[in-house]
Amino acid sequence: MAEQVAAMCEQLIKAVNVIMDAETSQMFRLEALKFCEEFKETNSLCVPCGIQLADKAQPAVVRHFGLQILEHVIKFRWNNMQQQEKVHLKECAMQLLSNGTHPILEEESHIKDVLSRIIVEMIKREWPQHWPDMLKEMEALTSQGEAQTELVMLILLRLAEDVITFQTLPTQRRRDIQHTLTQNMESIFSFMMAILHINVEDYRKLVSEARAHCRVAVATLNTLAGYIDWVSLVYITTGNCHLLEMLCLLLSEPELQLEAAECLLIAISRKGKLEDRKPFMLLFDDVAIHYILSAAQGVEVVERRYIFLKRLCQVLCALGNQLCSLVGSDVEVDIPANLSKYMEAILAFTTHSSQFLKSSTVPTWGTLFRHETLSKDAVIVDMAIKYLRTSMTNLVKTGFPSRDDNPSCEYSRVDFDSDEDFNSFFTSFRAQQGEVVRSASRIVPLEAFQIAAEWLQYQIASPIDVGDTACRSKTAEGLCTALSPSVIQWEAVTFFVECVVTQIFKSLEEKVTGLLQAVLNYDTKDPLILSCVLANISALFPFVTHRPHFLPQVIYKLFKAITYEVGQDNKAPWTKSVKNVRRHACFSIIKICRDYPRLILPCFDMFYNQVKKLYLSNITLTHMEKCSLIEALVLISNQFNDFAKQQAFLDELMGSVVAEWTSDKMRHVLWDPATFLSFVGADEVVSEQSTDADTTAHNRVRLSFCLFAMLGVVKRARWPADPEDAKAGGFVVGYTAAGAPIYRNSCTAQFLALLPNLLALIRTQNSLFMPENMARLSETFSKAHEVMDAEKNVVLGLPHHLLDNYDSPLYRTQLERMQGFFTALYDNCFQVLGNAGPSLQQDFYTIERLAEEITGSAFVSLDHQLVLSCPQEYYNSLLCPLLGPLFAYMQLNAKWQVINQRTSINGEDEEEVVCQESQVTQEMLEEQLVRLLTREVMDLLTVSCISRKVPESAANKEEIEVPSASPAQSTEELTELGKCLMKDENIYMSLLTLSFTSLSWKDTANCQRTATMVCWTLLQQVAGRNLLPEAVTWFYTSVLRGLQVHGQHEGCNSALTQLAMHVYENLRPRYMELRVVMTQIPNISVDALDQYDHRLIDPNAQKAGDKKRKDQFKKLIAGTVGKALCQQFRKEVHIRNLPSLFKKTKPDKDMLNSEAFSLSGLFSPEDSAL
Repeated sequence: MAEQVAAMCEQLIKAVNVIMDAETSQMFRLEALKFCEEFKETNSLCVPCGIQLADKAQPAVVRHFGLQILEHVIKFRWNNMQQQEKVHLKECAMQLLSNGTHPILEEESHIKDVLSRIIVEMIKREWPQHWPDMLKEMEALTSQGEAQTELVMLILLRLAEDVITFQTLPTQRRRDIQHTLTQNMESIFSFMMAILHINVEDYRKLVSEARAHCRVAVATLNTLAGYIDWVSLVYITTGNCHLLEMLCLLLSEPELQLEAAECLLIAISRKGKLEDRKPFMLLFDDVAIHYILSAAQGVEVVERRYIFLKRLCQVLCALGNQLCSLVGSDVEVDIPANLSKYMEAILAFTTHSSQFLKSSTVPTWGTLFRHETLSKDAVIVDMAIKYLRTSMTNLVKTGFPSRDDNPSCEYSRVDFDSDEDFNSFFTSFRAQQGEVVRSASRIVPLEAFQIAAEWLQYQIASPIDVGDTACRSKTAEGLCTALSPSVIQWEAVTFFVECVVTQIFKSLEEKVTGLLQAVLNYDTKDPLILSCVLANISALFPFVTHRPHFLPQVIYKLFKAITYEVGQDNKAPWTKSVKNVRRHACFSIIKICRDYPRLILPCFDMFYNQVKKLYLSNITLTHMEKCSLIEALVLISNQFNDFAKQQAFLDELMGSVVAEWTSDKMRHVLWDPATFLSFVGADEVVSEQSTDADTTAHNRVRLSFCLFAMLGVVKRARWPADPEDAKAGGFVVGYTAAGAPIYRNSCTAQFLALLPNLLALIRTQNSLFMPENMARLSETFSKAHEVMDAEKNVVLGLPHHLLDNYDSPLYRTQLERMQGFFTALYDNCFQVLGNAGPSLQQDFYTIERLAEEITGSAFVSLDHQLVLSCPQEYYNSLLCPLLGPLFAYMQLNAKWQVINQRTSINGEDEEEVVCQESQVTQEMLEEQLVRLLTREVMDLLTVSCISRKVPESAANKEEIEVPSASPAQSTEELTELGKCLMKDENIYMSLLTLSFTSLSWKDTANCQRTATMVCWTLLQQVAGRNLLPEAVTWFYTSVLRGLQVHGQHEGCNSALTQLAMHVYENLRPRYMELRVVMTQIPNISVDALDQYDHRLIDPNAQKAGDKKRKDQFKKLIAGTVGKALCQQFRKEVHIRNLPSLFKKTKPDKDMLNSEAFSLSGLFSPEDSAL
C-alpha cells in the first residue's frame, strides 16, 4: 500500500511539474492534465496521496495539488465514504492545520486558502450535528501560534461567505449552520475581538514578531467584515460601541487602517430598526471625528493609501445617511452638538483634489439639504453657502488623466483609463452636482443667486483664454476648443446659473434683469463661448415676462446666432462648434415660442418680418434652420385663437411648399422610383471634387425642406387649450356622443393636399430595395442603403468620442451625404404620418380609404402615435385592417432562427468566422438590429392591446416577481383596441403566434415583458372558445421552450413559470393533450403530476395554497429549465441533509372530527372525566 502510494505520488509530482513548466508543449501539458483529473475522479488512493503530497517538505505547487485532491474527495466522494474514512480525513486535515504549514510570514497565501477551503467543506457537511465541538477545536488551534490563528480566521470568513453571502448550500443545511452560528454569535464575536485586541497590542509593542501579529490582525479584520454585514446590530453596538471605538483607533495604524475602514463602513451602512441604529450617533463625538480627520491627513497618491481615503470618505457619508435617517424620526435623536465639525470633514473631502472623492460626497450633501429638519439648522444653512462656493470649483471640468494642468490629474490617472473615461464620469458627476446645487439654492436663494451673478459677471469681464498650443483652434486664430480654459469656465458657470435660476423668487427680479442685460450686451466671436451665452439667456428668460422690453433684444441676439459664421469662406464646411451654435439658437427660439407664446405674440409681426428677411437674404440657412423658424412661427400663431386667421397665415407660410410638393414635376418624381433616383442623383457616378452634383444636391435640399416644413406645421399647429377660446375661435365643429368637443386644425387643408404625394414617396422609398432599383444605383452610391457608421456605433453600443475637436470642419463624403439624406427623408415621412393622428384627429382618421392607402405605402412601419391617438370609433375601419396584416407580415421568427444557427456553429467553421473581424461586426450589427426591431414590434403590440392600468400592488412587485393576474383582473388589462382586435380570428391568431413564439427568441428583456404582460392576457380572451388541441399544445410547448432558453435568468424563470401555470391550470381540464406534454419533460415525477392533476380536476379535492401550488408546479417543469453555458458542464456537488435541528410541531388535533371527542361524547354522562 505504502509503495503504491509512493509510486503514484511520484507520477503525480512529475505530472504537476509538466503542467506548470512554461516550456512544456501543449500536447504533453494536456496529457499530464488529463492524468491528474482522471486520478482525482477514479483512483482509490486519493486520500493517502493527497496527504503525502500536502506535506510541507514538498514544493508549494505540489502541496497545493495535494490539498486540491483532498478538497475534491470531500466535495464529490464524501457521501460514499465510510464513517472511519471521514474521521481519518478530518483528523489529517486538522493535523495539517496544526503543524502542516510554514510560519505565517513564509507560507504561500494560496496554500492557506485551499487548506481553509478543505475545513469549510467538511463543516458544511457535518457541523453542528456530527461535529459539535468544531468551534472549540478552532479556538484551541489559535493557541498554537499566529499561523494557526490566521487559518482559523480564514475558515470562519469562508464559512460565512458560503452560508450567508453566496448561499451555496441546500436550504436545510444552510438553515442549520446559520442557526448555529447565530446561537454562538456572542462567543464568536468575543473570540474575534479578543484575537484582534491581543494581536494589535503585540503589534504596537514592536516585538520581534510584529509583522506576524499584524498579519493576524488583518485576517481578523477581514473576517469581522464578513460577519458585520449580517449579524444582529446588538453585537456591533454592544459595550457602548466598543467594536466601533476600536476600529476608529485602528484608523491611525498605517498597516491596519484600510481593513479597519472597510469594517467601519460596513457597520455604519447597516439598515435595520431605527432604535438599533441609534448608538451609531456616538460616532459624532469629538474623539471619533478627530480620529477620522487625523487619518485623512497627508495622504499621498499611493494606491493603498488612496483606497483607504476613499473608504474613509464613504464612512463619513454613511454616517451622514444614518444622521438623516435618525433625526426627525420617531426615535428621539437630537442634532449633534458638533455637527459643524462633521460638516467640515465632509467639506474637506468635497474640496479634495480627487474628482472621485468629490463625487462620493455628493449624494450625502443632497440628502442633508433635502432633509426636512436638518436643512433648517443654522449649521446646514451656513454649509449650503459654502457648498455653493465650492461648486464654483467642482463644476469646472479639470483633471484629465492625459494632462498635468491641475492637482487632480494625478488622482485621475489612478481612477480613469483615458480622457474619454474621465469625460463620461464627469458628465454624470456634473448632473449629480446640479441636483444638489438646486437643493442648496432652495435653502439660501438670495446667496445662491449672488454667487451665480458674481461668477457670471466675472466671466463676462474676463478676457478669453484659449489656453496652450494643444487647446487652440486649428481653423481660426484666437478661437477656443472644448479644452480651452475659458470654455471650461463658461460651461461651468452656465450650468451653475441654470441650476440656481430655477429656484429664484420674484424678489430678485431687479438683480436678475441686470444680469440678463449684461449677458445680452456680451459679444463674442468664439462659437463655444457663444453657445454658453445662449444657454444663459435661456436660463434667465423667464424674467423677461416681468420686463417685456427685453424681448426685442433677446430675439435679435438669437437671430444673430442663427446666422453665425466665423468669417470663413462660405464654401468651406462649417465646424462642429459653428453648427452647434446655430442649432442651439434655433432650439432656444422654439423653446421660447413654445413656453411663452403669449409673451411673443405682440412681437409676431416683427418676428415674421425678420424671418422673411432671412429667407430673402444671401445668408446661407440649412433646411433644418428654416424649418425651425417655421415651427416657431406656427407656435406663436396658435395664440391667434382664430381659425380663419391662423389658416390664412399657414396658407401664406406654406404656399410655396404646397405648390412645389403638389406640382406635376414633383408628382412624377415621387411616384416613380427610377425618376426619384435620378432626381436625387443616386444613379450618377460622382467624384469627391466634382461640382456636377450641385443640381441634384439642390433637389435633395428641396425635398428635405418640404418634408421638414410639413412636419413642423403638423407637429406644432394646435387649437386653443381653453375649450371656450376654441369654440369662440371657430375650432369646434361638433360634439361626440359623450359631449366632448370635436376640434379641427388650421393645417388640415395643407396636409390633405400634401398627403397623396407623401404616401407615394413612402411607397417609392420602400420599393428602392427591389433588385431592379438597387441595380440603378451608381458605383458611388451602391452602399447608400447601408446603415451609417454613426448609427452602427449607436446600435452596437460603442461609445461616442465626446472629446472630438469641435473646430475641425465636418467634411462628409458624397456617399455619407446620400446615406444621411435617405435616412432623414424616410424617418421624416413617418414622423409626419405619426403626428397627423394627434394633430388632425377626426380629419385624419376619416380620410377615405386611409387604411388601404397606408397599407399600400407605409406597411412596413407604423408610428405608435398613430395608434394611440386613434378615436375608438375608427378601430374597425382603420386600425384592424392596418395592424392585422402588419403583425402577420413580420417575419421575425425566421430572422431569429438565422441568429440561432450562427450561435450553434462549432469547430473549424466558428474559427474561420471569428477570423473575419468585419464579418463578425456585421453579424453583431444584424443581430442587434433584429433585437431592436423585435422590441419595437412587441412594444407596438403591447401599446395596442394591453392596458397599463394594473393593480398598484402588482405594479410594485413587477421587478421582483410576476404579478399573479387572476382572470377577473386580466379582462381589465385589455385595451378597447385589444378587444376589437381579438374579435377577428386571423388577427388574434397572429397576435398569439407572435407573442408565444417570441418567448424563445434570445432576448431576455422581451421574453420577461411578453410573458408577464402579454401572453396570458391575450390567450385568456380566447381560452373559452373552441381552440384546436394542436394550438393549445403549441402554446404550452412555446412557454416550455422559452424556459429552456431563458430559464437560467431568475426574472424570466419566474415570469415563464407563472405563465405556464396559468395555461396549464386553465386549459388542462379541457385538453388532455397538455398532460402528454408534461410527461415528456425530463425527470418529471409521474406520481407528483397525478397528484397535481387530481387536485386540479377533482372539484372535491383539497386545494393547496397559491405559494405551495406554484412550488409544486415549478418542481414538475424543472426538467425544462435551461442552464447557463457556464453551468452546463459543471460537476454537481451534493451535500446531504443531516437530522434537523428544528423539531416539527405536531398539528393540532381536530376536536370536532375526532371520534373520541365528538360533540355527543363531550356531553355524554358516561364520560367520568367530566
